[in-house]
Amino acid sequence: MSIAISDEVLTVTRMTEAEMRQEIAIMLFQREKLTLAQASRFALMNRIAFQHLLASRQIPVHYGVEDFQQDIKNLREMGRL
Repeated sequence: MSIAISDEVLTVTRMTEAEMRQEIAIMLFQREKLTLAQASRFALMNRIAFQHLLASRQIPVHYGVEDFQQDIKNLREMGRL
């Protein structure tokens, strides 16, 4: 599914496309609709950068089982486990 955000909305909000993606990702993460991994991917950021963004806004990181399992999978794929 694709969502188109008009240039008008970006202009009115004075946001870039990247900033809009980050705001949506943060909101969905806070509402626990996306995991940390999913939200960082949606925001087109690596997980550490997304965590720094959350920390800069004093948003706590909830790290659940799904995030842990994804980290293990990623480490295995990288040959680090």
